[in-house]
Amino acid sequence: MKNAIVRTVSAVVFAAVMVCAIILLPQLLPAVVIIAIYLMMGEFYGMSMGNCYRLQQKLFILSAEILFATFFCVSQFGISLKWMLLASLPMLAAMTALLFDDDREFVFKFPYLFAGLLYIGIPTALLPIVVFRQGEYYGWTLMCFFLIIWASDVGAYCLGSALGQKPGSRKLAPSISPKKSWWGVVGGAAFAVGAAILTQCIGWFDVPPVHAVVIGLLICAAGICGDLFESVWKRYFHIKDSGNVIPGHGGMLDRFDSSLFAIPAATVYLAMFNLL
Repeated sequence: MKNAIVRTVSAVVFAAVMVCAIILLPQLLPAVVIIAIYLMMGEFYGMSMGNCYRLQQKLFILSAEILFATFFCVSQFGISLKWMLLASLPMLAAMTALLFDDDREFVFKFPYLFAGLLYIGIPTALLPIVVFRQGEYYGWTLMCFFLIIWASDVGAYCLGSALGQKPGSRKLAPSISPKKSWWGVVGGAAFAVGAAILTQCIGWFDVPPVHAVVIGLLICAAGICGDLFESVWKRYFHIKDSGNVIPGHGGMLDRFDSSLFAIPAATVYLAMFNLL
């Protein structure tokens, strides 16, 4: 009961911060994203590299943050895309520093630096595509993405707990996440579509109804893949949570694992149909 209360309070606080940063005080959004990038990539490097090459870890995190900051300025202020090249400088510095390190074990650890940038840094840095329309801020699309993701998580938990843990129920990926079931997938899809339709009906999600349904299903499917993808890493490195920054939920990466797949997938879909 105590753990459930802690999880609920943490979830409410987290949701309040996201609503505040995306809708109420969008001036906070860049700071929130930069902090999230720092924590998520730090957690990923912590579980994959430990204390090895801490300088290089920080430099790659800096590259991701520069990439986000410059892309944000490109989307809002229309500066030249060439400024994104600044993000390459910390990476080059990190690789150059390794040349003067006598420990050649970096050939086994170094790929994790690029994995963290590709897995976390780049998808997060592309968020300005969602929140800017011809230089004008519009946060409701991103907010609806998160609402659909959260609804999918709730649906998957409710139906998965009620029916998916019974004897004989089929598991989704037992070798990766033994508790996830196909009932959870059904519940997540139903809640995600319901959230997409609801937000579209009340005018928050500015897309035609048929696209709202498709995006609900797409976000559910991509979110599950994102969750399982992080589970693969955690299982490989024998850890339960990526961190402990969010009481009852684990690390920041544990909280955003679904979003790292779902938001880019939904963004690509909207872009394909000129809905951004």
